[in-house]
Amino acid sequence: MKAILLFSTALVATTLASCGGNADGDVAADPNATVVNYTIDPAASKLSYSGAVLGVKAHTGNLNFLSGNLTTDKGLLTAAELVVDMKNYTMTDTNYAPDGSEQGTKANLMGHLMGPDFFAVDSFPTAALKITSVNGNTATADLTVRGRTHSETVTDIVITPNAADSSFTATGKLSFDRQRYGVNWSSGSKDYVLNDMIDITVELSGKAR
Repeated sequence: MKAILLFSTALVATTLASCGGNADGDVAADPNATVVNYTIDPAASKLSYSGAVLGVKAHTGNLNFLSGNLTTDKGLLTAAELVVDMKNYTMTDTNYAPDGSEQGTKANLMGHLMGPDFFAVDSFPTAALKITSVNGNTATADLTVRGRTHSETVTDIVITPNAADSSFTATGKLSFDRQRYGVNWSSGSKDYVLNDMIDITVELSGKAR
């Protein structure tokens, strides 16, 4: 998945240069602070993925985050860490055979994605992304999928802070080669019709901490 994805990052925390409380007891970010630490709201954040069957169709869907943090300096990303729940997929495309068909149904694909053919979620229930360096709106990150970690490039990073309520939104994109992580169909020839690249887009929301 071009993914957040930032899919799409992870975290070296620092302290707010200055902070204060509001009437509800929330922490308000100092608009003059240069370094700000954010915690994502998993319920308001998502990772979108796209994988293609060559020359035929693409499958798209969303995954949820379990946790995540990021740090900015003068509004630019400096560090981040995200943990993704691999056991819950939401399919968003319609390129499936009718339910009850022998193969090609949404349930068939779900079984493949979650089973040992692909992401083996019973053994590897989470994936993670940790930013290791940043250059402008591009970052280098350690991506961990199926227990394997490789360096990947996150592009198109945009951080949008809102000083009024200490919130933020962030987006980013990532594409990775599934073969490097052992995400391949053991059936052999069938694996060749699947695009090796998975595109991810990350959309994050959260608050300063």
